[in-house]
Amino acid sequence: MDLSTNTFRDILTNPIHTRWIAPLLLAGEALLCALIIWRVPYTEIDWETYMVQVKLFLQGERSYLKISGPTGPLVYPALHVYIYSILYTLTDAGANILRAQIIFAGLYLVTLALVFACYRRVGAPPWLLVPLVVSKRMHSIFLLRLFNDCWATFFLWAAIYLLQRRKFEGGAFVWGLGLGVKMTLLLAAPAVGVVLLQAIGRGEAVFTGFYIAAVHILMGLPFFGQDQDTGLSYFSRSFDLSRQFLYKWTVNWRFIDEETFLSRPFAISLLVIHASLLLLFFQTKWVRPSASNLVEFVRKYMGGMSEVEERSIAKKITPTFVTDVVLSSMVIGLLCARSLHYQFFAYLGWGTPYLLWRSGGNPVFVLLMWAVQEYAWLVYPSTTVSSILVVQQLAIQAMFALIAPPVDHISVPPTKPEELRS
Repeated sequence: MDLSTNTFRDILTNPIHTRWIAPLLLAGEALLCALIIWRVPYTEIDWETYMVQVKLFLQGERSYLKISGPTGPLVYPALHVYIYSILYTLTDAGANILRAQIIFAGLYLVTLALVFACYRRVGAPPWLLVPLVVSKRMHSIFLLRLFNDCWATFFLWAAIYLLQRRKFEGGAFVWGLGLGVKMTLLLAAPAVGVVLLQAIGRGEAVFTGFYIAAVHILMGLPFFGQDQDTGLSYFSRSFDLSRQFLYKWTVNWRFIDEETFLSRPFAISLLVIHASLLLLFFQTKWVRPSASNLVEFVRKYMGGMSEVEERSIAKKITPTFVTDVVLSSMVIGLLCARSLHYQFFAYLGWGTPYLLWRSGGNPVFVLLMWAVQEYAWLVYPSTTVSSILVVQQLAIQAMFALIAPPVDHISVPPTKPEELRS
């Protein structure tokens, strides 16, 4: 094998090269975003509805029961309303689509930069960054649809990055802001909770939880007291866990018949599977920094521990552990979701390469599985085959997250010249 081949392989596999490859990919993405906005027609789906809804809000309407748009009522938390109110102003009441696309291109690039930073902190090889920048569906969600999932995804990865950097309270707060955009981020709640408990202890974790809840109440205050419901319509609409979805729009369960899809037993079955998988991950993976099993974990955090023991546990909450827990919690939730729409790919697309690689997947396998998933999410409308592939890929990622090796053997790539020489 000649020198050039060795050099090329080193560039693709040595994590140290991520520090200069990631900026190059980001620059290329900026050009690609500009090209997409210039050449690919914008697709109207929810933007008009967002604009109609925030217009009613800006005109003084505060009852969630009375705020609606062309595609339905307002069903998102308060921060969504505030963000799109700003966008309403910046885009001439939503009429300037080009300006909106430019803003979302900036959001896409900032979020991607955060994803790169998170991958770098877990020692991911440079080749693993490639599938992060070539997803047609991800570009479509951000640049051509302008979904609010883009903002929630930004907050999700910002939270992961802060948690990796041991800014635990700040990371949890940012996750809470994402939850204020769309309740989909509730899927990460078990992960955030178990990370906080083991990183900062029971007292601080509980305080942080109350703090996040207080922030949500403050954000929702303008909508309280409307129609004599003291905010009940706000919470029932923006955090509606029993919401029914239309069968024709589902991406994941199209391979079952509509009667089963809409049935209560099917919904309960998914809930039971979701809870069972969470318990399995708690037992085998998530509590390991502090306990050998879930029972011991509960006993420790119910009874209290010494400060020395808490500090010892906190040191084990590494960037890799954080990323494993948050992304596996999200993929479990998506696997067990009653209905996924195309924009939900925003929460999945950038986490998939990591989850497949962490279990020891080689480049061929990771890229093949990524391609299969990308294909499945590009089929419109979804078919029996595409929906089977969507569920299959989610199940594979959950399984791979479960069998991933312990995090202790992973070292963060050196970032300073003196570290390279040591």
